This record gives sequence, C-alpha cells and structure tokens, in this order.
Amino acid sequence: MTVIGITGPTGAGKTTVLDVVTELGGAVVDCDEVYHELLRTSASMRDELAARFGGEIFDADGGLRRKGFGAIVFKDAQALGDLNAITHRYVVSELERRIACAQAEGRPAIALDAIALLESGAGERLCHVTVAVTAAEDVRVHRIMAREGISEEYARSRVAAQKPSAWFEARCTYTLRNDGARETLEARARALLEQIIKEEH
Repeated sequence: MTVIGITGPTGAGKTTVLDVVTELGGAVVDCDEVYHELLRTSASMRDELAARFGGEIFDADGGLRRKGFGAIVFKDAQALGDLNAITHRYVVSELERRIACAQAEGRPAIALDAIALLESGAGERLCHVTVAVTAAEDVRVHRIMAREGISEEYARSRVAAQKPSAWFEARCTYTLRNDGARETLEARARALLEQIIKEEH
C-alpha cells in the first residue's frame, strides 16, 4: 500500500486531489481532524499539555480554550515548539494506526492531508511520496473569498500567514499546480496518483 502525503497552502485545491484518492479506492486522513480528536480523547496528551501550559488552557467542560491558548503559543516560538513536540508525537502515532488499518482493509493507498506535513516530520517518517498542491497567490485569495465569504483583506492576511507555494514545491516529490479549472486538476491528479500507486506497488 502506498502512503501519500498531500500538502500545500490554503485555497490551492487539496480537497479536489483528496477526492480523487477516494475515487481510486484509497483512504484519506485529515491530520487536523486527528489533532482535534486527540485533544478531546487522549488523556495522556491533555495531561502533557496541562503540565507544560497550565490546566487553565482547558475550560470547565474539558474543552480547549482556543483563543487564549492561541494567544500563548503563536506569540512565543518556544511555546509553539513545545506544543508541536507534544502533539506531533501523538498525531504520528495515531496516523501509524490508521495506515495499518487501511493496509488491513486492502486499500491501494492512503493519503495524509496536512498543511504541516513537512514541518512535523510526518512526511519523511510515514510517506512513500509527497505531493504539493499549489496555485498562484491571487487565485488562492479569490478561491478562499468565494469559499468562506470573507473580505479580500482577510483572505490576503490568511494567505500571507502561510508559507509560499515555492516552499512546498521545493520539498515535495511531486507538484500539482492548480491555477485553472477543477476538472483540469482532477484529470492531472488522477493520472499522477495512478502512476504513483502503480510505481510504489
């Protein structure tokens, strides 16, 4: 079974590529969803976070106080590094479990969808190949505006906060550039993914 890491900046078209993986019989794992699920369900991860950042990061119902916690970690590089060191370990462990499940099901491939795939080390540790899905900045801005109903200013600030397309392209095995129609990306993604699955089997 082929493990494919799919990454790239917001608005580039990762969802379209992931849909093609599903069409080809592959499994898809959203690493961000895994992280949020572990925040709710992993007592040991929660204990480690509370020990490092204080129990007050969780509210009375046990939920993470996202706004307050975000204010702590995103203004302090050391705090963010500590957060990632704790959470990436748990996320990677859960991804390994899901990869094993997909293999047991006889899937031809599993795609790991993660914007921080490369930074977390999951791309190198878990994936046979990585695919960057990228698009021009203006194209991404307008896609995000249409998708989320936000202003151009806010969309541009979101795009500016992420690494540029070239960063992803330089670090991935393959690149799918998506400046045009969805149908074009689907066709190119299908051809590439079929090739990857065939070569890795």
